[in-house]
Amino acid sequence: MYEYHTLPNGLKIILSRIPSRVAYSGVYINVGSRDEQGDDEGIAHFIEHSLFKGTAHRRAYHILSRIDGVGGELNAFTTKEETCLYATSLGEHLERCLELYADILFHSTFPEAEIEKEKEVVLEEINSYRDFPAELIYDQFEELAYEGHPLAHNILGSKRNVRHFTAERLRRRLDSCYTPSRMVVTVVADVSMERLVKLCERYYGGYCMGDQNSPGCQNTRKERPVFKCFEHHVNRRTHQAHLLLGCEAPDIYSQDKTAFTLINNILGGPAMNSRLNVAVRERYGFCYNVESQYVPFSDTGLFYVYAGVDLDAEERALGLIRNELGRMVSDAMTPAALRKAQRQFAGQMAINNDNGLNEMQSIGKAYMNFDHVDTLDEMTSDIMALTPDMVRDVAARWFGPARYSTLVYGN
Repeated sequence: MYEYHTLPNGLKIILSRIPSRVAYSGVYINVGSRDEQGDDEGIAHFIEHSLFKGTAHRRAYHILSRIDGVGGELNAFTTKEETCLYATSLGEHLERCLELYADILFHSTFPEAEIEKEKEVVLEEINSYRDFPAELIYDQFEELAYEGHPLAHNILGSKRNVRHFTAERLRRRLDSCYTPSRMVVTVVADVSMERLVKLCERYYGGYCMGDQNSPGCQNTRKERPVFKCFEHHVNRRTHQAHLLLGCEAPDIYSQDKTAFTLINNILGGPAMNSRLNVAVRERYGFCYNVESQYVPFSDTGLFYVYAGVDLDAEERALGLIRNELGRMVSDAMTPAALRKAQRQFAGQMAINNDNGLNEMQSIGKAYMNFDHVDTLDEMTSDIMALTPDMVRDVAARWFGPARYSTLVYGN
């Protein structure tokens, strides 16, 4: 059972109370890389790095030591649609975590010397990323699929942009976009909601709501992206061919989302018995890794299948992948096969939810988008209510030869 509260300034709070000595906490902010354009591309990711470099109350070392020094772990990440600060700590240090998040979100000073050093770190991150085709291929796919739309550019931004970020620009962006009305404090810990609300009132309640329609922040979400189909081959000197086949998929609010999530798990989920793993790896030995991913955004979604295969097996592997996607449309699952897939997915969800860090992040993102979070039992019930016809109908709406795009890295 989840407990909710909203402060007068719009800050949302969600709690999952568990009997544990460990507390999992974080702050989700509804700001990501798609909320940037032009010279600002990459600024959300750079802010995420720079938040740890100094506040009006602490220097960088004291920020990093505040949680780590008592045995906890502090971290952060940026995606296309959100930024998250989070920590794992002993329950007795939950207040320490909540106070630190507030300090770095509302009082960061972005010291010039620290910012210049962090630029070099991010530039090396960009270089490192480009050295791994299995990761780079996803970004290039999105650049081609959403060309001309803010969803197209990668989260890290360009080297040129990173070099030109200034402390003033970072502060201006932080003040206008990272406001309480865009934030969710998410906690999985043995703490009462009354205590948690009092802590949030103490550390977050004194800051103004902020303008949800602030100029330059989130105005890019008014234009729905249009998925563009393509076939693209990039010559790269690699030991294997990297394949990415993808198509548009349901957005986070779509009625098709539940069925499509199950379809993705059947095709290329983490289990060794996924259809793609059996068809491409187990049956023919064409690859070491083949997997699918479903990424729902607020107004669109993406479905990918990735495989790293022997250079001589490129076309055969793509054919097998297309065949498995086609089977989801042409061959309705038997009730017994569907029930097996549903039980498997329900078990995976339960195991994943048993990890406090996973649950904290999952409920924070869900509450940010829906103002409500389904329980594990409710999510399981939705999955188990699907029928073979429902699954095939959803597959038919999204899969088809004319819908697929392919990007290949090879010789």
